[in-house]
Amino acid sequence: MKAARAITGLRWTPSALTLQWADGEQVELASVWLRDNLRQDRDPGNGQRLIDVADLPVAPRIRCADLQGTAVRVEWEQEAGAAAFDVDWLALQAAAIAAARTLQPPRVWLDGGRLDATRDFAWAALAAAREDPGILAGWLGRLVTEGLAFLAEVPVEAGAMLAAMPLVGQVAQTNYGLLFDVRAVPDPENLAYSDLGLGLHTDNPYREPVPGFQALHVLVAAPDGGESLFADGFAVAEHLRQEDPGAFEILAQTPVPFAYRSRNAALRAERPLIQLSCRGEVAAVHYNNRSIQPLPFAAGPAERYYRAYRRLAMLLREPRFMLRIMMRPGDLVVFDNQRILHGRTGFASAKYPRHLQGCYLTRDSVFSRAALLAEEAGG
Repeated sequence: MKAARAITGLRWTPSALTLQWADGEQVELASVWLRDNLRQDRDPGNGQRLIDVADLPVAPRIRCADLQGTAVRVEWEQEAGAAAFDVDWLALQAAAIAAARTLQPPRVWLDGGRLDATRDFAWAALAAAREDPGILAGWLGRLVTEGLAFLAEVPVEAGAMLAAMPLVGQVAQTNYGLLFDVRAVPDPENLAYSDLGLGLHTDNPYREPVPGFQALHVLVAAPDGGESLFADGFAVAEHLRQEDPGAFEILAQTPVPFAYRSRNAALRAERPLIQLSCRGEVAAVHYNNRSIQPLPFAAGPAERYYRAYRRLAMLLREPRFMLRIMMRPGDLVVFDNQRILHGRTGFASAKYPRHLQGCYLTRDSVFSRAALLAEEAGG
């Protein structure tokens, strides 16, 4: 965002104030928006509003406005006194309005099969990320824009990832605990705890809220099998939108049931496989064939839905979309669980044990950490 900009022109009508900046840009601010952002209507300590929108005049009309030093002074009809808006503060708001968002948009990657995880994604040694805020800020910036990033040289010790995660975000408690072990066990409650290969999926779509980010730390790697697979769900969903708009629309508009049951949990939620934002952009992907429940559709709708569902499933089997990496002991991956699909190839646990530990992180805490560090780094 730009600050310390000079105002070279100012004009107003009863309904809006228009500012002209020295660089030629201009911004129009509604009278009601200005009236809603009076400095005196915010707590001086924490900055929170002291009034509600219902307390504002229905249609405040500007009586006059002018530039006085480093502030814009505004008076309203039928109100005593005037309000002063700092020019630097107005510049920050103008930049935010022009940008429409404060964080970088996602950098999608479709052809994961052509990418090299060690070359094309963010890596940082854990010690370097701890010691250098600039390294951590860059790493987190790429995590939130690309959806996937790796840490190296994490101690190969049970529980070590919990000491590393405060760098990234807040670990979330679930029925699995703060930490869960991913290794083959007899009679697994979840197929993740077997040695079967797992197709691309997102975790826990049956949970409210769905875990925002997931981290996996390799303690023991199988020398044969157990390769990690990743794909960018945003990119694949947009590919489907271009290739088959009808299938995309069905998957984006139809909620489906997901459920999980174990000795200590009974979880259920409904959501579409492709979730859109208010602007129609892909905001999340929820795909987990192991936990989707019988679809409550009659014959006609079922046939239409299964056609779209199968089309997405076939795309997720295409090797060209899959990033593959054989992670080694001490490697740790963090990925956006509402965007990045992950899976693995099978392995023979009786011959070659494989042991990862994992945890979930709240989505807002990761984006908050990335934003704060970006601000500190001047980005």
